[in-house]
Amino acid sequence: MKLQCVILATLLLLLPAGRGGKPESSAIDLRTFIGCAVREFTFLAKKPGCKALRITTDACWGRCETWERPILEPPYIESYHRVCTYNETKLVTVMLAKCAPGVDPFYTYPVAIRCDCDICSTATTECETA
Repeated sequence: MKLQCVILATLLLLLPAGRGGKPESSAIDLRTFIGCAVREFTFLAKKPGCKALRITTDACWGRCETWERPILEPPYIESYHRVCTYNETKLVTVMLAKCAPGVDPFYTYPVAIRCDCDICSTATTECETA
């Protein structure tokens, strides 16, 4: 059984990636993309008393359909606003280096699994109201 797994793993490594042995590239133009997607994101994890750590993770990114139109009855406007937000996440914890004595070295952050255009929820997203 172990030999079969080793052979299968070797074959998978030797198979060409994508078409013609070249990795497939994304054809999405990010300047015109409308929707919400998981995208790689790098940030600096900071905590007082610890050295900062550069983290690359997955986050939600995109532009969602939004519109407003006047109507004749109060409130005199009909609106439809959606934001690109987290639908499913997992939490990952890392240990920051060179923390001062008594400082908890652990830093927890969310990793996006699935993102969707949805109503803005202040529980998971910074929502601008002005």
